[in-house]
Amino acid sequence: MPQAPLPPYVAVRRRRAACEKQVSPRLGRYHLSSMPPIIDRNALFGEIQIMGAHVSPDAKYMAVIKPHNGVRNIWVKRIAEPFSAAMPVTTETRRPIPAYFWSRDARYILYVQDLDGDENFNIYAIEPAKSSDAAVGTQNARNLTGAVGVRAMIYSVPRADPDVIYIGLNDRDKSWHDLYRLRLSTGERTLLRKNTERVAAWSFDNRGTLRLASRTTPAGDTEILRVDTDALTPIYRCNVFETCHAIGFDADDARAYILTNKDSDLISLALLDPESGEVTSVESDPERRVDLASVLISEVSRTPLASFYIEDRLRAYCHDRAFEADYGWLREQLPDMELHFTSRSRDERLWTVFACSDTEPGRTFVFDRTARTLELQYQLREDIPRAALVPMATMRYGSMDGLEIPAYLTLPKGVPAEGLPLIVHPHGGPWARDAWGYRPFPQFFANRGYAVLQANFRGSTGFGKTYVNAGNGQWGRGMQDDLTAGVELLVRRGTVDPKRVAIVGASYGGYATLAGVAFTPDLYAAAVSIVGPSNLITFLASIPPYWESFRRRLYTRIADPNTPEGRKLLESVSPLNFVGQIKVPLLVVQGANDPRVPRRESEQIVAALRDHGIAVQYLLAPDEGHGFAHPINNLAMITAIERFLGTHLGGRQQHDVPEDVQTRLNHLSVDPRLVAPAI
Repeated sequence: MPQAPLPPYVAVRRRRAACEKQVSPRLGRYHLSSMPPIIDRNALFGEIQIMGAHVSPDAKYMAVIKPHNGVRNIWVKRIAEPFSAAMPVTTETRRPIPAYFWSRDARYILYVQDLDGDENFNIYAIEPAKSSDAAVGTQNARNLTGAVGVRAMIYSVPRADPDVIYIGLNDRDKSWHDLYRLRLSTGERTLLRKNTERVAAWSFDNRGTLRLASRTTPAGDTEILRVDTDALTPIYRCNVFETCHAIGFDADDARAYILTNKDSDLISLALLDPESGEVTSVESDPERRVDLASVLISEVSRTPLASFYIEDRLRAYCHDRAFEADYGWLREQLPDMELHFTSRSRDERLWTVFACSDTEPGRTFVFDRTARTLELQYQLREDIPRAALVPMATMRYGSMDGLEIPAYLTLPKGVPAEGLPLIVHPHGGPWARDAWGYRPFPQFFANRGYAVLQANFRGSTGFGKTYVNAGNGQWGRGMQDDLTAGVELLVRRGTVDPKRVAIVGASYGGYATLAGVAFTPDLYAAAVSIVGPSNLITFLASIPPYWESFRRRLYTRIADPNTPEGRKLLESVSPLNFVGQIKVPLLVVQGANDPRVPRRESEQIVAALRDHGIAVQYLLAPDEGHGFAHPINNLAMITAIERFLGTHLGGRQQHDVPEDVQTRLNHLSVDPRLVAPAI
């Protein structure tokens, strides 16, 4: 029988009403009653009730991710049915399913899953409907790769043979993935190429023929190679400071679409002839300001429908007249929203459209291009009170050496922008970027009364290779100066209270957090480092083997630990070596199974802080990796962060904590006295 739809968060709403009376007594120069109500932590970070809609290629079904027995699973319904008729088709009980996709013939749904965040992914397949008339029902997924301690990668899902996908497995050599053909119906796996030539990726044309490979040279350069019967022939090359990779083939499979900045500062779209190596430019930013972020290519015509650029906000340029008319109509129906096309039917009649903004977490629609209808499917995190969310403002400022830094500033609602406590929130990567839109952490912090600065410091991507390369060798140096300059500007303006500034970040942002309190010890009053490396020597020595193709680029952009000058630089920007300069309390968060930033990185800084008499709290999740997937772990972490910042910066707090969250927080909390010192 179909399961009834999940009830609304009645308990959450009741808790919200109660917790509004339980906020911190003081937040600054203004009265708390002028601020919007406290948003319940669970609404922002708890279990999500529905997400990830994908229409099947035959336009008969829709799949979504919803909780089933307390864990996110895949559910399926017929396209015309209400969501109350959806049925779960997976039965994961241990770890949430983050994403999935349909096979080309809509017979299977495929997804990957690892073990408690270790990133050793297996590929799973389920068959939602045995025939067009069969009822959808729960079934166990088939593990198509069935490997332990092996990481599977999906390279291609060809249209010509929907029963086949092409995958990579590092079962022979942990550093390099051999190429296999995998048959979905039987699980039969056939080795096609043993990877002995440092190939990082393989590219197939529309007929499913292997045409190109991408290889990393010992110097860190990228080569695109033509795949011949008995050889790999280089046809295009970009150096370690540049970007180039194939993203598909044109309609007649004569040329490959590539993204490249080999001959310009900005990433652009081009066509590469595999036979001659000739490159034809297709498109770059008409305003000549930012990289090409993505291209929407028709699965029918294999021509670009639209291209997208992210400067302060998203810009779109349409290249197909029919799609341009459709896109314009959608913008009229959904003004002030960013539109993301998340799935489509094989004939491109039905699309799922995700619409969001800085104050709208997202609404998912089904768009019928033929009938030109737009039907709302669901609203993401519907229990968040939209009226309490705040805009995300763009800003630019000069760093200490004059480099212009693009950034975003989120301010609390209902109070003057004067003398506010500030959270500096550096992004991870660092070869990534912050972008405009709804973000749970900044909204959470702003709701608690903090201003939030998100700076796209040098080394961030999207602004051209000169900007990325400005971050080379600048971990803990120029990249840190860019954050410091933002804080100092906000202090000069009077927006921020200089005595109440904290820094909170994850991954590279966690490193920037530790570097901030170690190298600018008078700037911050508190810090939260989430899965952040503390010693760049040990961090680079422990990168996972499947990052081998990326190793030389890491050495080039950070520093080479195998050279005396590189090792000296790494030692000089490792926060662990300067723990004696840290003056402020820290909260450190780690996943026990993290393959990217191993737990040693957190535990050695925790032990050193303890030994230097610095107050430190430590959370260790035994069932997580690089970031938390389980909602209960996220809620426990957020509760700890809220208390920590409230104590040291005076922000508002929601004092009521559900029993299960408090129990989990107690389980994650590690007494720093029990952490062994680094060896």
